[in-house]
Amino acid sequence: MLNRTLAPESKQVDEINFISPLKQQLDNGIPVFTINAGSQELVRIEFIFQNVNWDASKPLSAIVVSHLINNGTTHLTAREIADTVDYYGAFLQTEYGADQSSVKLYTLNKHLSSVLPILYAILNESIFPEQELAIFTQNQKQSLEVSLQKNDFLARKNFANALFGDTTYGSNIELADYDALQRNDLVAHFKAAFKPENCTIIVAGKFEEKEYEVLNAIIGKAWVNNEPSSINTFEFNTAKTGDLFIDKPESIQSAIRIGGLSINRTHPDFAGFQVLNCILGGYFGSRLMANIREEKGYTYGIGSGVVSLKNAGYFFISTEVGSDVCNSALAEIDKEISLLKTDLVPEQELDLVRSYMLGSMLGSLENAFSHADKFKNVYFSGLDYTYYENYIHIVKTVSPEALKDLANKYLNTDNFAKVVVGKK
Repeated sequence: MLNRTLAPESKQVDEINFISPLKQQLDNGIPVFTINAGSQELVRIEFIFQNVNWDASKPLSAIVVSHLINNGTTHLTAREIADTVDYYGAFLQTEYGADQSSVKLYTLNKHLSSVLPILYAILNESIFPEQELAIFTQNQKQSLEVSLQKNDFLARKNFANALFGDTTYGSNIELADYDALQRNDLVAHFKAAFKPENCTIIVAGKFEEKEYEVLNAIIGKAWVNNEPSSINTFEFNTAKTGDLFIDKPESIQSAIRIGGLSINRTHPDFAGFQVLNCILGGYFGSRLMANIREEKGYTYGIGSGVVSLKNAGYFFISTEVGSDVCNSALAEIDKEISLLKTDLVPEQELDLVRSYMLGSMLGSLENAFSHADKFKNVYFSGLDYTYYENYIHIVKTVSPEALKDLANKYLNTDNFAKVVVGKK
């Protein structure tokens, strides 16, 4: 009989297998990477475009184009697009990221030839109707006005700008930026960004040769666009450091955002730094959670993260605490960072973090879509699957001494920006 008073035995993940994609090329030169897996007649086709033509005077162009790209074409209204996609049980999703924008199509295989022409029209003939732009602008301004009253939003906004300045990574969007939106600017940006030369297609699901032929016939044969564009590239050597305090005397909670420029996925220290981050604040059992939530009761949640972008990386700590304990929380954060720089991480704690990180990675590979996402992470970083092999090896073998060295190398609080919004 199972003894429920005993915790189940835990052991470290031994092996994690990734599905490598098949690489092909459409007639118009677009590379297609296919993760052909799964038994269901379902496929996700993701059209990914590098962000281009950054203009600090028009910081919303790429974001708004991504939001409105499926809101009307030369021959289809936004309603007709939505109704047709719904009729076939398909789903269209647009995403804007700091480095890439994408349009995703989820569809049953049997309807691929019916839905892809709609997507082709969106990628070639979007017109960004004035009425749709006006509605979007009004809604976004109202949303921004509400967000500007939130301490956490202000902390994130000012922290990003402190690190990255007026670039796509840190642009300090204001209400006036929405008032300055012009349809002609959106059309110009759309034509420069959404073109075959700037496109990569990543497919996941049950996708055989017949589906590929449909994709090539509709997307690869006729799509031509020679609009000039320049891929966004930024250099970040320094960031604003020191304290930024935005006083909101009526606040009962204060938002805290601390961190600075760091390394990204291409750096050999990145995997080890992720282990260090996990110990500090990267999961529910982290030191920051144990101290500031569980022991002190200053917050409902606190965490840290290491973010990899194409042109930069950064480290951050984020939380909201009672205004009366803000200074105490900041002192405890500094204390936990200092301990990582002076004391070795106990093996028992490190083993727990190893198991958590490896288990999380294994658990994230649940279907063809998640395998495609893992491929996307390395592909757009200029890496291959040896990155994951190295990551797993480092997680399994990184020593307490190495973690202490990484803490002293990358957790230099003198170089951090510290943003507090509220009272302290």
